[in-house]
Amino acid sequence: MNETTAGKPTLAQTTPSFSGKWMVLIAAFLGWMFDGLEMGLFPIIARPAIQDLLHVTDDKLVGLWNGIIQSCFLVGAACGGLLFGWMGDKLGRVKTMVWSILAYSLFTGLGYVATHPWQLGVLRFMAAMGMGGEWSLGVALVMECWPERHRPVLAGMIGAASNVGFLLIAVVGMLFPVTITGHGLGWRWMMLAGAAPALLCLFILGFVPESQRWKASVQKGPSRPLAEIFSPALAKKTILAICFAGIPLIGTWAAVSGWVPVWTDQLAEKQEIAKISRQINAPTPLTRDQLTPEQVTAVKKETSGAKAVSQIMISIGAIIGCFLAPVIGGKIGRRPAYFGLCLLSLIVCGILFRAMGTYSPMFLLVVAAAGLTTAAFYGWLPLYLPELFPTRVRATGQGLSFNFGRVIAAAGVMGMGLMVYFRGGDYTFALGTITLIYVLGLFLIWLAPETKGKPLPE
Repeated sequence: MNETTAGKPTLAQTTPSFSGKWMVLIAAFLGWMFDGLEMGLFPIIARPAIQDLLHVTDDKLVGLWNGIIQSCFLVGAACGGLLFGWMGDKLGRVKTMVWSILAYSLFTGLGYVATHPWQLGVLRFMAAMGMGGEWSLGVALVMECWPERHRPVLAGMIGAASNVGFLLIAVVGMLFPVTITGHGLGWRWMMLAGAAPALLCLFILGFVPESQRWKASVQKGPSRPLAEIFSPALAKKTILAICFAGIPLIGTWAAVSGWVPVWTDQLAEKQEIAKISRQINAPTPLTRDQLTPEQVTAVKKETSGAKAVSQIMISIGAIIGCFLAPVIGGKIGRRPAYFGLCLLSLIVCGILFRAMGTYSPMFLLVVAAAGLTTAAFYGWLPLYLPELFPTRVRATGQGLSFNFGRVIAAAGVMGMGLMVYFRGGDYTFALGTITLIYVLGLFLIWLAPETKGKPLPE
């Protein structure tokens, strides 16, 4: 049937061509992949960058400033999700996606010239605005252009995309260890390379079609996205969606993805220093400040790839988890899937942060399991959030929900940084405490609607 009924466009009129659908999927996948690459870049360079800019070696200040900069990133992503989501509902998905990718690429590249940690914080805030916007736009565009039977698989692909980028930057960090200066790849060059995804904008402008569902929606009259997502009809869904995004964001940014590479770096360094202490028969274990310049160089050489290896393991687990979560959600329902992810994340993180205190192959396997369980939510979220909001406010609704969850996560990251500072650079206690957040998700999910088998709301 190719005609309209009472002025309502048919499915055929709101579905792009075969090639158009694939261009949309490729653009969304690459945009979110580079987004993940940008997110994974900072955990790799954080410790040497902050040590270099502050001219320190201890982890108290590194942990504090890492928490501040990561919090700036998360708040920036929340602001970007709101701003670019609103622009996407007003101006279109494709044009706004281009602006969001330009933002996160160029502001990351400008980190090359930073001379103080606060400057990195400002630049990470600006870059994060683009990253937060790209997620909501890419998810909305894909879900509106592809048939609903493909939603679970597409959600898995989009969720996995960022972790592919996270994996790529971790591999770069392993092949070219990032150090302060002189031994491996300097952290400034890694920031400069972060500007490369801006080239993706040329592909999007030339080949990616606009969402026909969005065009049909705005023809019905002007929308008021911000007012509508907090209207009585949608306010409960919006608030719950913020919580559903905030819980896993705290788990990853305040623990697994954001801090495990830094913690791994510390564990590997401590073990190498203990090895040197035994070799020279020191009466008490040496500290880093007691090492000779030659011993410091040897420690850096032996531990330079540890954080990258842990990030690779997190990424491999995350990619698998992001594919599995939406498929499972498509089979058993969205709510049981979220409950299961919270329970598994709680168990695995408990093992990692309470039973694993040495850098070893077993440690890395548990790190991979933590990546799988805690990042699997990012395959579930692009499946569930679009199903909560109508087309005319979808980019704003899911963008605000996902990225305002980052504000909650920012508080968690700051709390993590403070705990590390006041416990003298000890990451283990803080990591074990922050991941108890998954307990909240076990209960909240049952307050939300089940959307399995239902079409996207118009």
